[in-house]
Amino acid sequence: MSNAYSEFASVYDELMTEIPYDTYAELIAIAAGGLEGKKILDIGCGTGILSVKLAKMGADVTGIDISSDMLTVAEQRAFALSVPITFIEQPMQQPIQLELFDVAVIAIDSLNYVIKHEEVMTTFKNVYNTLKVGGVVIFDVHSTFKMDEIFMEGPFTFDNNSIAYIWETELGDEPHSVYSELAFFIRTELGLYKRFDEIHYQRTFSLQEYVSIITEAGFSVERIFADWEDEPPHEESERIFFQIRK
Repeated sequence: MSNAYSEFASVYDELMTEIPYDTYAELIAIAAGGLEGKKILDIGCGTGILSVKLAKMGADVTGIDISSDMLTVAEQRAFALSVPITFIEQPMQQPIQLELFDVAVIAIDSLNYVIKHEEVMTTFKNVYNTLKVGGVVIFDVHSTFKMDEIFMEGPFTFDNNSIAYIWETELGDEPHSVYSELAFFIRTELGLYKRFDEIHYQRTFSLQEYVSIITEAGFSVERIFADWEDEPPHEESERIFFQIRK
């Protein structure tokens, strides 16, 4: 990601309003058998939207993210709502030197920013090592269909009168990968627009590859579903969810 992430952090929440975070929190609660008193690791927590929801449901939440600017927003959100959450700046590929957790979540395609197969494997081994026996993980990723087909239908545009963007995409260097170049235009108090640019690179793997990685890391697969529905993935599914257990 680009160095303009501080500016991206300031608009991230407004761009994510269509994500059903309440639904995600309920999925986690069901998988965990309730959240009251559970220790949850929110990996790639971003601005802390999901972390706060989980904490409000009674969980003891720790969030990690690679972006200090995202974490600043997350800390401000938790403080404003008087929700005690620990936030730590680190990549998900690094060993997680914390106490053992009941639940881990890698939400909203955060894992797709881990490009190399071996680093995805390392991530899951790290998560395995920080979970209690019987601990559960929920994560989601872009499907190969979304990466190879839908993202290639760009450019995409967005305008809600306060934020506008032009989003151009091109195939990445690895299989099922995409470069995204985004030009953001943020309306100022004077009615003028300030521009900043972002470059993002994401990659996904086939469902079979993820299952292979998960099982090699030591997990058992409990459930695979797609697009927020309790239905198995099909060839045009866009977001694939995994529920796995140590």
